[in-house]
Amino acid sequence: MKTNILLAGVVLATVGTVLVYPTLRGHATAVTTTPVEPTPIAIAPPNAPKRVQVVFVLDTTGSMGGLIAAAKEKIWSIASTLAQARQTPEISMGLVAYRDRGDAYVTRVIDLDKDLDSMYAKLMDFRADGGGDTPESVNQALDDAINKISWSQDANTYRVVFLVGDAPPHMDYQDDVKYPVTMAAAAAKGIVVNTIQCGGMRETVKPWQEIAALGRGRYFTVDQAGSAVAVATPYDDKIATLSAELDSTRLYYGTDEERMAMNGKVAASARLRAEASPAAQARRGVFNASESGKANLLGGKDLVDDVASGRIAGAASVAPAELPAAIAALPPEKQEAAVKEAVEKRADLQRQIAELAKDRDAFIKKKVEDAGGAAGSLDQKIYDAVREQAATKGLEYDSGPKF
Repeated sequence: MKTNILLAGVVLATVGTVLVYPTLRGHATAVTTTPVEPTPIAIAPPNAPKRVQVVFVLDTTGSMGGLIAAAKEKIWSIASTLAQARQTPEISMGLVAYRDRGDAYVTRVIDLDKDLDSMYAKLMDFRADGGGDTPESVNQALDDAINKISWSQDANTYRVVFLVGDAPPHMDYQDDVKYPVTMAAAAAKGIVVNTIQCGGMRETVKPWQEIAALGRGRYFTVDQAGSAVAVATPYDDKIATLSAELDSTRLYYGTDEERMAMNGKVAASARLRAEASPAAQARRGVFNASESGKANLLGGKDLVDDVASGRIAGAASVAPAELPAAIAALPPEKQEAAVKEAVEKRADLQRQIAELAKDRDAFIKKKVEDAGGAAGSLDQKIYDAVREQAATKGLEYDSGPKF
């Protein structure tokens, strides 16, 4: 009962703020909010299965070119950082890209998915363009992130939004849902909202701080290019090569429809290998070799994993018409041996990647220390926010960010 009363207080306070909000023209003026007691956050049982769902709300106007480029490089580092909790959480990511009315689009929503390859392929299509008049459609982007994303209802899930941009919200659009109302909805759904201000535009500071306060999150600043740690290592090319070999061990089976559904994932992986930098491919390889990265690596109905885990007895237990083409082409007496060989090859590749990842981590650690540390980096700030906020869901982080 107490929780319900407190939640109602948050909603009434934020809605009341919007009702008395003056009609604004030109640059956004920050909302004056009445302090309210934060909604209590339910603490998840320590042994419950864990999930992390993270959505980036990203300004894609012309001034954000450096940050968008950094995001394309860092998404796998962020995934690896999220994955390194002791409890090995399942990782899903989504994206809301935004610009402003009159641009090529106002928002584009990519829903949460464990298939990060497919999300990354879509991220690669985004280019910085449009904008130029300072305020952007931040309100619509936040509303889409909270209300159009398929958030889990599970109490054990850490649900988090990172709003990333350099310009304040338009508060003069009469048909917008203003951010105090959206933040009340986020609180009701248990979604934490953090804000990352790129650059030093003064008009952005106060609304970004207020969004973070109402979203029970953190506000922090980075330079216009994102302040991300970017270190190429002598291990990247080898890990990228091993990662491509790891992809080749996937053997999808099932109905025509089930195998067709995996074709998109295979295509996204192939595009990533063709277009992403060796460093990004190496970061992906390290993530895919981890337990949390398994869902991204495999997708669904992979014969190798299902045999290795004992979910099915072997190729002989699959209808011939549903076998992967590479296995179906073999004589029956050679099919089991081919699957066993793929199981062993995958395990060996994962071992090799894990060993090289240790060397890569040590190389980067020294480089970062020699450069004075990573305290002001985007990587460290995201990690600090995740470590603090995910603790309410029983997730424990203590190793620092992955780069």
